[in-house]
Amino acid sequence: MLIESLLAYAHFVAILSVVVFLTSEAALCRSEWLNAAVVRRLARLDVIYLAAAIAVLLTGLARTWWGVKGMGWYWHQPLLHIKLTLFVLIGLISIKPTLAFMRWRKQLDATGALPNEAEVRGVRRLVMIEAHLLVLVPLAATLLARGVWAR
Repeated sequence: MLIESLLAYAHFVAILSVVVFLTSEAALCRSEWLNAAVVRRLARLDVIYLAAAIAVLLTGLARTWWGVKGMGWYWHQPLLHIKLTLFVLIGLISIKPTLAFMRWRKQLDATGALPNEAEVRGVRRLVMIEAHLLVLVPLAATLLARGVWAR
């Protein structure tokens, strides 16, 4: 039971980290607030966001391997596959903002120029889509934990 509790704790901490850093990106990615420091901060936040997302994936996998219910139960559940699909979709959407943040930082370092308003607005839109999809993951998790649609 201690292992199950520690695995759950690690998973929750990783999830909260993803939420914090994605929210930070959403808050800072606004053309009216963008300056050189924010461009650099967005690039750093995105690296931490990636690390937190990897931690969510690894701790989630650890819960299926070493958790009480075990791999056999988890991997046959449709809600686990929904959670993973949402997670992958969010990851795919996050590629474009990540590339934009890196490009903005390089552009800033090379020329001192900030990105234009339309590009910032487009990247913020993608970050907001990620954030809204992320809200669905805990819904699937709570349903899964309570055996909804369990096989």
